[in-house]
Amino acid sequence: MGTWDTGPFDNDTAADFAGDLDDAKPGEREALIRGVLTRTVDATGWLTEGEEAVAAAALIAAQCPGGDAIDTLYGPEEPMPAFPDDLRTLADEALARIISDEAGPASNWVDPEDWKQWRANLNRLRAVLAPPPPSIALFDVEQ
Repeated sequence: MGTWDTGPFDNDTAADFAGDLDDAKPGEREALIRGVLTRTVDATGWLTEGEEAVAAAALIAAQCPGGDAIDTLYGPEEPMPAFPDDLRTLADEALARIISDEAGPASNWVDPEDWKQWRANLNRLRAVLAPPPPSIALFDVEQ
């Protein structure tokens, strides 16, 4: 795998995944995203789709409040569907699994500063994906 930077699409595997999304019919894109996230969450041993899961999580986070648009030549060119809210939780779970896996995508980084930046990027995605806490009134004020 070639990795040239720390962004979610800055490696050959994620760029290929973007191409797969572009090649898929519009109605199939959500299933591709859900599949890679589910397999990453359920994986035992080596995370074979970690790079794709990071890219998928970034696409979902881009649709969330506070999310960054995917603005790279290596991301999908075709529009993504509006993702359902349950994918936010699934994406967060996949990123948690990736961050915790010492032998997975994190092992791609030789330079510790690049690894720190990559991890910070994943934590930023997780912060965006986390659903907002429910708004509960502490007390009712009558006027």
